[in-house]
Amino acid sequence: MEGIINWLVDQVWGTGLVVFALGAGLFFSIMTRFVQIRYFKEMIMLLFEGKSSENGISSFQAFCLALSGRVGVGNIAGVATAIAYGGPGAVFWMWIMALLGGASAFIESTLAQVFKSKVGNEYRGGTPYFIEKGLKLKWFAVIMAIVVTISYGFLTPGVQANSIAAGMENAFGLNKTITGIFLVILLGAIIFGGVKRIASVSQMIVPFMAVGYVVVTFIVLGMNFAKVPEMFSLIFSSAFGSNQIFGGIVGTAIAWGVRRAIFSNVAGCGEATYSSAAAEVTHPAKQGLVQAFSVYIDTIVVCTATALMILVTGMYNVTPEGKDPIIQTLTNVDPGPAYTQMAVETALPGFGPGFVSIAIFFFAFTTLMAYYYIAETTLVYLSGKRELPWLKTILKVVMLMMIFVGSVKSASMMWALGDIGFGSMAWLSLLAILLLTKPTLKILKDYETQKKAGKDPVFDPIKVGISGADFWEEKCKEDRASKDKRSIG
Repeated sequence: MEGIINWLVDQVWGTGLVVFALGAGLFFSIMTRFVQIRYFKEMIMLLFEGKSSENGISSFQAFCLALSGRVGVGNIAGVATAIAYGGPGAVFWMWIMALLGGASAFIESTLAQVFKSKVGNEYRGGTPYFIEKGLKLKWFAVIMAIVVTISYGFLTPGVQANSIAAGMENAFGLNKTITGIFLVILLGAIIFGGVKRIASVSQMIVPFMAVGYVVVTFIVLGMNFAKVPEMFSLIFSSAFGSNQIFGGIVGTAIAWGVRRAIFSNVAGCGEATYSSAAAEVTHPAKQGLVQAFSVYIDTIVVCTATALMILVTGMYNVTPEGKDPIIQTLTNVDPGPAYTQMAVETALPGFGPGFVSIAIFFFAFTTLMAYYYIAETTLVYLSGKRELPWLKTILKVVMLMMIFVGSVKSASMMWALGDIGFGSMAWLSLLAILLLTKPTLKILKDYETQKKAGKDPVFDPIKVGISGADFWEEKCKEDRASKDKRSIG
């Protein structure tokens, strides 16, 4: 079974996906005139604009919900793995993927807002929704929804659970079975409480966990400040092959940098589209900009902090797959959270293992909440207008079972399953948003035109020439009717 899974990973994560992800990000950046850079200041301002409603969540809640999915074990274990197999140069390619991925995130999240639907008393939307409404390809949308439901409900949760269990065992000697049972009980209490509870918990935990982790990494970097410029130089020289030690693994550095960047910030994979669709905004481009900013927080801030902390303390090995070790600093230490735990431990003795394991818990647990929300959204899409609460119950039970299994099984098996899930979604999602580039550019132009006119942009799909945006068409009709009543009164 493990051999079959590893074969599938190789098929999904070949050179083709690396080139496709980088190429798509570059294409979107050029077509939007690097919207992810031009509107950087506005991204921050839009974070705190708008409020939640009876039907939707605020931009900040949507940002936190998306960030809870982006900021996970990829920021701790994923970065360490990238360095272990691709060398320090892999970090540079994570940066490049994040920079280009900001444009991909803008495109997909804007589309999610445009083609969202109102299901019951909640907004629902995401990649399957905009494939059906935007591309008019129901069969493609169904395939996408099935892949996403399987990925987030079955394939990827084990990665997060495994990292939590391993961290707790390393730091506190806690049995993995006990950790698995605790996770099942805690997550079950939240996901059985509905989407609103997931969003509210994310809003409380995500800012706290991200700031706390970055503060500690900055303390470690401050204690090794003299080495930081040298580490930046090492990253750049390794990325381009000019470093005599790592010069022969540039291709591996690119592959692992892109691979772990996609796993970490998931830009273009569709993950953030589901929370983006749930946001209450006046124009879809606003949520697109907010989600582009979340990619920077994930990779440029959190991943970079982890990478520099590992590098300045020297707590890493570099052993490209299938090759002899290039650097062998540590013994009997698998690539992953242990690198980060040892990095903190060298600067703050007695603090590292415990702190990192707690950080992993918060990072991974909030990611699991986001995973369930996404899987439920795609399940709702697949069930159509039929209310099938028993399907949601099955999804919850299956996901909780996989979380327990992930807690006690091997890390390599869980990461392989996770890679299959993310890789499959990336292929399908990137293809979908590439095919919908033209309407997204119209929406961006509409937003920019209104901003230049000094207006707070309001979206009207008919004026922009967008078809299939049923929710927004109805909203515009209601707004016009309300305005007419006020004028008559």
